[in-house]
Amino acid sequence: MVKFVIEGEFITLGQFLKSADYVYSGGMVRHFLEENEIYLNGEKENRRGKKIFVNDKLIINGKEYLFVK
Repeated sequence: MVKFVIEGEFITLGQFLKSADYVYSGGMVRHFLEENEIYLNGEKENRRGKKIFVNDKLIINGKEYLFVK
């Protein structure tokens, strides 16, 4: 599991995907979400504006992330 540090109160899923180098621009986020399986706290997620908070767990194609402060 990879720990990802959140600088503010939360980060959106789209911002995370750019920060973690899954996509290079905001325009690529929607396509990425359509083509990949993403789970936030055990539930399938496909909204790029979904807020991710400290202690949330995200799984992208089997790779797990834990969000920390």
